[in-house]
Amino acid sequence: MASIWLEDVTLPQFPSWNGDKKTDVLIVGGGMAGLLCAYFLQEAGVDYMLVEGRRICGGVTAGTTAKITAQHGLCYQKLLKHAGYEQAKMYLDINCHAVQRYREIGSSFDCDFEEKTSYIYTTDHPKKLEQEERALLQLGYHPTLTDAKELPIPTAGAIGFLRQAQFHPLKFAAQIAKGLHIYENTFVQKWKDHTAVCEQGTIAFRKAIFASHFPIVNTHGMYFLKMYQSRSYVAALANGETLDGMYMDENKNGFSFRSYKNDLLVGGGAHRTGKCRGRREHLLEFVQTHYPKPHIRFVWAAQDCMTLDGIPYIGPYAKHMPDCYAATGFHKWGMTSSMVSAMILTDLVMEKQNPYAVVFSPSRSMIKPQLLVNGWEAAVHLLLPAKKRCPHLGCGLKWNRVEESWDCPCHGSRFDKNGKLLNNPANGNLK
Repeated sequence: MASIWLEDVTLPQFPSWNGDKKTDVLIVGGGMAGLLCAYFLQEAGVDYMLVEGRRICGGVTAGTTAKITAQHGLCYQKLLKHAGYEQAKMYLDINCHAVQRYREIGSSFDCDFEEKTSYIYTTDHPKKLEQEERALLQLGYHPTLTDAKELPIPTAGAIGFLRQAQFHPLKFAAQIAKGLHIYENTFVQKWKDHTAVCEQGTIAFRKAIFASHFPIVNTHGMYFLKMYQSRSYVAALANGETLDGMYMDENKNGFSFRSYKNDLLVGGGAHRTGKCRGRREHLLEFVQTHYPKPHIRFVWAAQDCMTLDGIPYIGPYAKHMPDCYAATGFHKWGMTSSMVSAMILTDLVMEKQNPYAVVFSPSRSMIKPQLLVNGWEAAVHLLLPAKKRCPHLGCGLKWNRVEESWDCPCHGSRFDKNGKLLNNPANGNLK
């Protein structure tokens, strides 16, 4: 299930780390967030090193649909209601800054960077669009409205952000990775004070950034209670119509659309990892219904960390892990959130104030009913009998016949049929 992004790009290769070393800043994770942190630290002249357990961009970044937008669903009416004007405004502003930073960097690279209007459409709830428009106007942003007629399905309208963007994520990553201090196939096994222990040696650090998708240290931060993982699917059609905009349904069970050159990327089938079989088939049925005789060139899966309030966790990892920082919980907006993470965390590790950090603080309070529901989901699968159990926290694994993998419905770890780790937070293979 390789993605379209792997078709026409060769990522640079880097050596693994062997021996013992000291560094000012250690970055764990070589996806887009980790690479951008390294890129900014190198620009600032900071001593750093980035370690990646496999190859750079070999995980979530390779599965993205690569939309760069400050429009994260119909989020601003919710932010105004639950977080207040100030934090909603800061969330909007820094995500707009993130789009601009991509524009500044991407325009100098060959990465198929294109400005596009980003749209959230609805099939049956036009009032939701009106409410979002009012929220955005209150925040000083003027969206555009459309009937979304270029989509293959009838809609009740769409709300758009002008001058957003799309690109080829791996072409972009290949360019920014050049010359960075990266070590691949360097898997962090455990932490002790300010030292990372790898199979090949140890790395002592002053500050550390965890950009490894799902935070790997269980004993602090309680991220396994505050997040879950969602799996979804993307099909690339060679004979789909080219779109002028990027589209996503406001309904979590809906579909997303964007073009890449002559291909149309259609995404959908989202479900909690380890639950809800048949969602990939649901996407393919939609494609076959709305695009007669489709030439499907690629089908792949994406996996996203979902926070309970919709806002990523970016900032100090936990109270009892001084000098460590986390970037996780990007939902379906990994590209923009990766840039936001890099802008905030590189400031924090350089001991600079960042006014936006408060919005994304991992230590912010959670709504108790949300925590209880997420905790109950995990507890059920911890107690039920199962053939195999996840080495993360012992939950029963579910066999995924479509992808031939063992999936954890509690926290989203995945393993291939032979027990090899595919997705964290587990940090080892099945035994």
